[in-house]
Amino acid sequence: MRIHVCAVGRLRTGPERALIDDYLTRFDRTGRALGLGPAQLHEVEDKKGGGMAAEAALLERVIPKASVIVALDERGKLQSSPEFADQLGAWRDGGRGDVAFVIGGADGIAPELRGRADFKLSFGRMVWPHMLARVMLCEQLYRAASILAGSPYHRA
Repeated sequence: MRIHVCAVGRLRTGPERALIDDYLTRFDRTGRALGLGPAQLHEVEDKKGGGMAAEAALLERVIPKASVIVALDERGKLQSSPEFADQLGAWRDGGRGDVAFVIGGADGIAPELRGRADFKLSFGRMVWPHMLARVMLCEQLYRAASILAGSPYHRA
């Protein structure tokens, strides 16, 4: 099952980019034997300043057809890391070919796109900068693959 991280904004070289690249590489290595991956980062940028609606249109273009759409949203479902791993495993075992995690820009995800999401995931009631949300998601993807593989990375 392919993983797509679809996000508004382009990360430049720096600590966030290094962490994302590291966690996605780890995810690909760990997930390959489990039928998870590869993981890809799709970045979109609204250079015309059209707001959430324009960002949603750009995101729609990079979300693969027939994929499970997961919106990262503060109003979404809170899950533990093992619950998140189980959810990924269930989508994989259910024959889903693609899962697209959608991270909006500074103003969030347009209501129309958020409404199309199959699942809404929250990293807590606090609002996180969208660049950090990417890092947190990529780490949780790697952690989920590690949990499914029985690796000691997750010690809870």
